[in-house]
Amino acid sequence: MRILPKSLLAAVAGLLMVLPTAAAASPRHHDEDRSLKVITYNIHHAAGVDGVLDLERVAKVIESSGASVVGLQEVDNHWDVRSNWVDQAAWLAKRLKMHYKFAPNLDLPPVNAGEPRRQYGTAVLSRFPIKDFKNTLLPLYPTGEQRGLAVATLKVRGQDFRFANTHLTSNNNDERLEQAKKVVELLGKSKQPTLLVGDLNAVDTSPEIRTLTAVLRDTWPQVGKGPGYTIEASNPTKRIDFLLHSAGLKPTSATVPVTLASDHLPVVATFTLR
Repeated sequence: MRILPKSLLAAVAGLLMVLPTAAAASPRHHDEDRSLKVITYNIHHAAGVDGVLDLERVAKVIESSGASVVGLQEVDNHWDVRSNWVDQAAWLAKRLKMHYKFAPNLDLPPVNAGEPRRQYGTAVLSRFPIKDFKNTLLPLYPTGEQRGLAVATLKVRGQDFRFANTHLTSNNNDERLEQAKKVVELLGKSKQPTLLVGDLNAVDTSPEIRTLTAVLRDTWPQVGKGPGYTIEASNPTKRIDFLLHSAGLKPTSATVPVTLASDHLPVVATFTLR
């Protein structure tokens, strides 16, 4: 049998002593591995309270939030001069190095033949792969503006996560209530971890929000501090931007960052995937 030199034996013994110590110094925290930060933000086509159109300013708000999944409302896609005909979802996704899907709720022909269609709606941005995406138009009254529910299935660290984004109507309570009921119907009773975000244009005591919170939990009252007001950004007095989660998600924090990049304030929340 070959006998190893004493110097080599000492080196091996030292390595064996170091390895457990290194592992103990950097333990793997299961909750941290399954943590998920999300932002919902009505960006007002990137026009700030000061009237300045600035997509970079919006990008910085999202970037500084640290969110991995983003739900945006009032997003232009080659809409008109108000947003310089820019595909805003694509621009933000490229700037932030994220996957994205755009949901056009208004879809109009171009001004000139051969140009892109003029679209306006919501968008989902994600650092995780988007496995599936569908936008469903919601109930519309004759005097209303078409709204939709965009639902993305994301692959988050090996687990499917359903992320829904909407912008309910602003000028008709009955129409908004019908839209809320349709959202509940579309999301169904799936046990898959689900998060609904968006500008819901109603406060938490309204029938519309109560329809939604009968099946999904309002994140802000659980972990947010203060009233969580989101509009108007320069002097907020109402909370109409929400994150509503299923039992598959445990909220751990929620904040409303202060910014004048839009007429709304964003809401940022962190969850643990159960």
